[in-house]
Amino acid sequence: MNDRMLTGDERAAINSAPWFASLSPSLRHDILRSARVRRYGDGDWIAARGDRAAGWMACARGSIRICATTVQGKPTTLDYVEPGQWLGEIALLDGGPRTHDACAHGATTVLHLAQPDFQEILSRHVELYGALLRGFARNTRRLYEQVDDLKTLDLRARLAKQLLELARKYGITDGSGVRITLRLAQQELAQLLGASRQRINEQLKRLERQDTIRMDDGALILCDEGLLQRMGEACA
Repeated sequence: MNDRMLTGDERAAINSAPWFASLSPSLRHDILRSARVRRYGDGDWIAARGDRAAGWMACARGSIRICATTVQGKPTTLDYVEPGQWLGEIALLDGGPRTHDACAHGATTVLHLAQPDFQEILSRHVELYGALLRGFARNTRRLYEQVDDLKTLDLRARLAKQLLELARKYGITDGSGVRITLRLAQQELAQLLGASRQRINEQLKRLERQDTIRMDDGALILCDEGLLQRMGEACA
């Protein structure tokens, strides 16, 4: 395989994502023609907080972990970016530094559009401005929802919603339920929810006893999405 080219599955992940698919064929063509493929191993750094923005990027395979470190040196995970999603446009548009660290979670392929190419495409495709604004609006809605969850839901409800979100991003339906293909240790899941590993372990064991989830060879399987949905709607 030519490492400088996307595989068929990677290209399909980019092209089938709703936001990218909403762009005109000519804009999609110019983005893909100008972008370069970069491949990373598990844990490799992709970008660092405070860096000058060098380009716009999309996850084509694997996952990009968006994270930060507190002043006390404690790592925290904010999100896992799934294949088909783009990121990094904030620093490109406002000229500021990168807002967070980004690293590969598992073997990860990133499509990278250098800053000069991004600016050139913006100048030739006015529709990209509107598309970026729609993306900002979607992300802002999601951010407000997450803040609302932190203030109104207990850990059980937030865990249920997070499991459903991971299933949406990385789920594969099989005979036993929805298998989350993103492998997360309990500590990583705890960071994502802003809780301790011990508390997450307690909640997961409770869900297992209720036959709501199941562990299979390190993978988490959702057996009862309806119950998780109802849990996620229950206020603290």
